[in-house]
Amino acid sequence: MLYYFLYPLKDVWFGFNLFKYITFRAAMASFTAFLISVILGPIIIRWLAKMNFGQIIRKDHVQELHKLHVHKEGTPTMGGILILLAVVGSTLIWARLDNKFIIIGLVGILWLGLVGFIDDFLKISNQHNKGLKSRAKFLGQVIIAFLIGLYLYNDPQMSSTLYFPFFKNAVLNLGIFYILFVVLVIVGSSNAVNLTDGLDGLAIGCVTIVALAFAIISYITGNINMSEYLNVYYLFGSGELTVLCSSIVGAGLGFLWFNCHPASVFMGDTGSLSLGGVIGIISVLIKKELLLFFVGGIFVAEALSVIIQVASCKLRKGKRVFRMAPIHHHFQLQGWHESKVIIRFWIIAIILVLLSLASLKMR
Repeated sequence: MLYYFLYPLKDVWFGFNLFKYITFRAAMASFTAFLISVILGPIIIRWLAKMNFGQIIRKDHVQELHKLHVHKEGTPTMGGILILLAVVGSTLIWARLDNKFIIIGLVGILWLGLVGFIDDFLKISNQHNKGLKSRAKFLGQVIIAFLIGLYLYNDPQMSSTLYFPFFKNAVLNLGIFYILFVVLVIVGSSNAVNLTDGLDGLAIGCVTIVALAFAIISYITGNINMSEYLNVYYLFGSGELTVLCSSIVGAGLGFLWFNCHPASVFMGDTGSLSLGGVIGIISVLIKKELLLFFVGGIFVAEALSVIIQVASCKLRKGKRVFRMAPIHHHFQLQGWHESKVIIRFWIIAIILVLLSLASLKMR
């Protein structure tokens, strides 16, 4: 928004020329999102507590795990509202709003945030303590993912071709099936982050790390010289997503201020579904769908652990592979302190991001 008001004044004062640069606006977007989170955080946390929007600890957990988490009962949840305010507010201030990539990203994160909000609200109400039915939640995710996939498939600037990381000329054209692939990426990413959100600061820390990586990759994808040098698929205008990614980084750090162990607030599905979904959306917008599996390797591992556990229980008559899934709970039951699990998962997330960024040059 500020771009439209201040950049035209560059002839009045040369300093306003800064608003032309994505790097400047991205840095300011991250700082603004952080400030919004830190300033509004205590206000929103008090409001959530006043409204009795507290965390409910499942009684069907493994008894040992229930003992470890019972103290979290009643901690304000739905903190994703704070994240959405910071991300959307900062992006609206610093991004170019005539950019289609920004519009798609904002619509996606708000839609999935609404789905998560409804789910959270029903969970904490007396009448519906299980939240949205799985089918309803899944449908809400699929609708926005399908619309984005359909739009991208019909956009002449975009391509239905997949580009494989680590390989220079490995490509696969999916044709009409690209729409289905987009749905799988966005819905899968949204649910994977949701599964990861089980320990204080785990999900938001990993999301922040991934968003920082995608901020760098988005900038490269939208820069014709850098994309040509690294042999990366160039997309005019996609560099603006750097502002959105940077807003997620700032909002994530600001939320982590209150969500670090012991957490004062949880993001709930309002935050996890929207953040996971927008990460998936960004990956398809910049044609890095497959790279997401490496950048977001922690989320992939969390989701796979649940799939493996369920399959094992069904096919092996109740026998489990892990003591509990998602896998972060397995390590807790193995005796790891919650903080140790979180920090080690963050370390792995950083290493995976570094490897993913290195793959751009390896191509």
